[in-house]
Amino acid sequence: MKNLTLTIAALFLLVQFSSAQVGDSFPEMTGTSLTDEEIIVPSATQDKMTLIGIAFSKKAEDDLQTWFQPVWERFIREADPNALIPEMKPDVNVVFIPMFTGLKRGASGSAMKKMQKDVDKKLHPHVIVYSGKMGDYEEILKMTEKDQPYFYVVNKDGEIIYATSGRSSIKKLNEVEELVTDY
Repeated sequence: MKNLTLTIAALFLLVQFSSAQVGDSFPEMTGTSLTDEEIIVPSATQDKMTLIGIAFSKKAEDDLQTWFQPVWERFIREADPNALIPEMKPDVNVVFIPMFTGLKRGASGSAMKKMQKDVDKKLHPHVIVYSGKMGDYEEILKMTEKDQPYFYVVNKDGEIIYATSGRSSIKKLNEVEELVTDY
């Protein structure tokens, strides 16, 4: 019985942690896209729902990349105009943000050049490099594990309506798709 109580308490804390920032406003973050445009999130993306992936370590960045292809397929890729059955995709903004903070800020320029070379060009407008202070982002966005990426769905008002962390999964992608389709 004691183990069951501990398990339920742990699950409650996990659910509470993962949704702790839902309902909060996403804090303004300025970065440069791989197309060399300065972008302020969420201000520049408030015309529609926005999917935001953030990483602030190399390990987290590697895991954030697990979101690239499935998000591209579900939300960004143009539908085939010659398809027998027309594909309906939610109209959303998508932004992936590698963060360079602290001592790593000095490496952001060379890292950006490497990303411009290595990341598929079709994703360049969707990758924004942030170089600056960690500030309150870690606390406001509940980013407690530096080796995990964080993924948010932000509504038109800049409010977080979904938050998760870690590698992409079918379950997470389905949850995100359901949210942006039903919103």
